[in-house]
Amino acid sequence: MVRMVAREQLEPYPRRFRAAPERNRRIARPLGLAGRVRTVDEDLLDAIGRRMSARDEVGADLAAAMSRPRTDPDRVTMAAFHRALASPGAPTGNSALDRFLAAVEATPGWVDPALVERGGRALRRMGRTLDDVLLTLSLIGGYRFGGPADLLVATGGLTGSTAMRRLGETEEWARALIAPGGLRRDGEGWRLTVHVRAMHALVNRRFETNGRWDVGHWGLPVNQADQAATLGLFNSTGLLGVRALGWVVTPAESRAVMHLWRYVGWLMGVDDDFLFDTERAQNHFLYHVLLAQDDVTPAGPALARALVDGQHTAWRRRRLLGLLRWFLGREGLRDLGLPTALPWPVPGIVLGNLVRSVLVARVPAGRRWLERAGDAWTRGEIARRFAGARPGVAPLPD
Repeated sequence: MVRMVAREQLEPYPRRFRAAPERNRRIARPLGLAGRVRTVDEDLLDAIGRRMSARDEVGADLAAAMSRPRTDPDRVTMAAFHRALASPGAPTGNSALDRFLAAVEATPGWVDPALVERGGRALRRMGRTLDDVLLTLSLIGGYRFGGPADLLVATGGLTGSTAMRRLGETEEWARALIAPGGLRRDGEGWRLTVHVRAMHALVNRRFETNGRWDVGHWGLPVNQADQAATLGLFNSTGLLGVRALGWVVTPAESRAVMHLWRYVGWLMGVDDDFLFDTERAQNHFLYHVLLAQDDVTPAGPALARALVDGQHTAWRRRRLLGLLRWFLGREGLRDLGLPTALPWPVPGIVLGNLVRSVLVARVPAGRRWLERAGDAWTRGEIARRFAGARPGVAPLPD
């Protein structure tokens, strides 16, 4: 049972920490069952609360160097940063940039490149189902809590006409991660992940100092707790979601997918003790993350509506609302100001996924076919999001 905490006990934490305990305990209950959580770990909750005010210090050092005056010889320019990412081993002549590169290139000994590749293939086979889960359960579902959603609104990242382009940028990054060789040092996924790390650090530096972010309430704009929680939306939450849509995930696939995302989290600068090898450990952590959250804020419904309204046909909007009802329930739709819907797409999706994951994926040729089909689906979706423009990830702010 979640223990009620008096306000005077929350002083080491931002004010949003555990601000809606009864609501969040209710939302977290299914994840507690999945993670086999029997008691609340108050030490873990303490760590999550404190790290709402902790940053990626390696990224922060780079952001400071990138923010120096243009005439400063020690300034790291965007051009130099991108040249360094594209040229492994080439000297940069800048100590701050060299320190950052040394950190992200010091691949931990626990990383198994072959297992990373197997994780990428497993995710590519899931195709549209994975895309559905990441959009509904992971992305829009995350908008039910204040903090990261409010930062997205403050940066203009997912509102109005930019909504579908920003979604396309996320899809392009994920596509690059799971592509063959994507997370090798010379891979596109590796470069884009490090690019995103630098972008997060620059956004953090800007909003810490521009007076537009209430650090006392929210913690740091981009903080260790929220980054670790976001990682969990891609790994174990994604696997729970595809299972809920009928996809049978084998233990070997689970292990490979978790390993891939653990390495991605390390590249992104997430603290080592917030990175997990197994779904059970990740779900145990995410259960406590849910307990630590704030209530929904106006940012959540605004972002959710932008993504629903941005679907390019009425049929796709209805399908998205049906999937959101399946994953978030009536309460979730109500939280996000979305219309009531029935989960009508689910039976057909489940039946198709059982056939694909149990029968087609049993043989090597079937698995290869699923990977090609998944790649084709992702390319088509990215093309629709960018409407003919060149795909990419959000540029680094000047």
